[in-house]
Amino acid sequence: MSRAGSPRQVEGPTGHVVVVGAGLAGLSTALHLLGAGRRVTIVERESFPGGRAGRLDVTDEHGGYRLDTGPTVLTMPDLLDSAFAAVGESTADRLDLVRLDPAYRAEFADGSAIAVHTDAAAMEQEVRATCGPESAAGYRRLRRWLTELYRAEMGSFIDANLDSPFSLVGPDLARLVALGGFGRLGPRIARLLPDERLRRIFSFQALYAGVAPQRALGAYGVIAYMDTVAGVWFPRGGMRELGTALAGAAADAGAEILYGRDVVGLDRVGDRVRAVRHRAHGETGDTAAEVACDAVVLTPELPVAYDLLGGAPRRPVSLRWSPSAVVVHAGLPAPRPGTAEHHHTISFGGAWEGTFREIIDEGRLMSDPSLLVTRPGRTDPGSAPSGREQLSVLAPCPNTAVSGIDWDRVGPAYAEELFGVLVDRGLVAPGATPSWTRMWTPDDWAAAGMAAGTPFSASHTLAQTGPFRPRNLVRGVSNAVLAGCGTTPGVGIPPVLISGRLAAERITGPRSAHAGAGPRAAVHRATGGRGPEQAYNPPVE
Repeated sequence: MSRAGSPRQVEGPTGHVVVVGAGLAGLSTALHLLGAGRRVTIVERESFPGGRAGRLDVTDEHGGYRLDTGPTVLTMPDLLDSAFAAVGESTADRLDLVRLDPAYRAEFADGSAIAVHTDAAAMEQEVRATCGPESAAGYRRLRRWLTELYRAEMGSFIDANLDSPFSLVGPDLARLVALGGFGRLGPRIARLLPDERLRRIFSFQALYAGVAPQRALGAYGVIAYMDTVAGVWFPRGGMRELGTALAGAAADAGAEILYGRDVVGLDRVGDRVRAVRHRAHGETGDTAAEVACDAVVLTPELPVAYDLLGGAPRRPVSLRWSPSAVVVHAGLPAPRPGTAEHHHTISFGGAWEGTFREIIDEGRLMSDPSLLVTRPGRTDPGSAPSGREQLSVLAPCPNTAVSGIDWDRVGPAYAEELFGVLVDRGLVAPGATPSWTRMWTPDDWAAAGMAAGTPFSASHTLAQTGPFRPRNLVRGVSNAVLAGCGTTPGVGIPPVLISGRLAAERITGPRSAHAGAGPRAAVHRATGGRGPEQAYNPPVE
């Protein structure tokens, strides 16, 4: 990879680093710092690790249910390998990951369905049987294109600290341009796939990046690569097991984790943070404890981090935020054997491009919704009592910056409407009455501190992508670094894990500079001999 100079690093002493937040970004940061020989203190406002990958336990007359209240789709577990390997452990030491096959079942308004396999031969056979030979050939071409995109982007565009647009200059940029990475995703996929259903399967992921497929950069086809080629996984015990496992590895490697503490300020001397002030979660007043530091990594939402730092950096235009989501969980009778067998179901409505206009541009609810339905009990029966199931439905919706929806009034009726849609589409049996429901709306995300009421942070428009995304180095503060979904490289579990390592490298230098020292020497063992670089590249064919 050719770059205009090496990425900038924090100068001066960096022996003790305070990480604010024990979400996946903060824990990834901590593990990579520990592996490079730094002392680490993590300050977390909650009483548990994991951040947005949260959990809620619900009990009814049938027993206990375990809800994943954040992300439900895990891809690229190689990035977990890298984080654990930094301190001489492996993912298998801490987690029981199950590969989902199929990754999804896609259902359409015409009654047809396509199982989305990540194995190339299995998916080609599925496409041939449901969409015909021309589509099967198109799928093979698309898979090659997605794989080439991934290889062109990962090392220099996603998995890299970028100090300016000139950081991208080199053969990988030329290759990405040649692949159509700066064209539009939707039209590119349409040229490869003649079947409208397949176009949706391989482009809906753009919404994770906060952009409609027709407008998204072709480069964001890499998200489709992550789940339709590299595979989808689920940790037994639920998604919060990710945070529990990473935090356990960090603590065993020497990190001090302070739970139940709100960070209320940063003490500075000149342009350096010298201490982080914190107090018990929810307390008010002027008194606060201090933990001294040589550097600090901030992982909260961008507005929170910037407020702690004394103000946001200037941008030519204000940040644009991704659409939000309504998520409804329910406890239901277990479906009959032979039905509802899939962990993830994407239920597409008849509308498509109009749906994105409604939620992104017009600030309205989807009139013909496309939904993600998750049934964790298909993989992990312990998520619900015997004879019951825990079902979750995610409906994309406008964020609070573009819509003034009164969620206190609209929310309960919308939840009922969503369950009516699930019944109409055969995803829930008629008369299957929930014994309980729990709902999260944009107002709830906003109350949790998420900008514009969206858990998906800043959208990935061209002006908010790569070197144009909010940087992880902060101008005017020489020893503060950002990590998390608001900064580079972006939204989703894989980018967030990468952001933690990139933040650590702003402090320690590139991993090649110390890959053979201390616990990081265990990377070779923990990744099956792939080495620290290859740990980011799962097999594709």
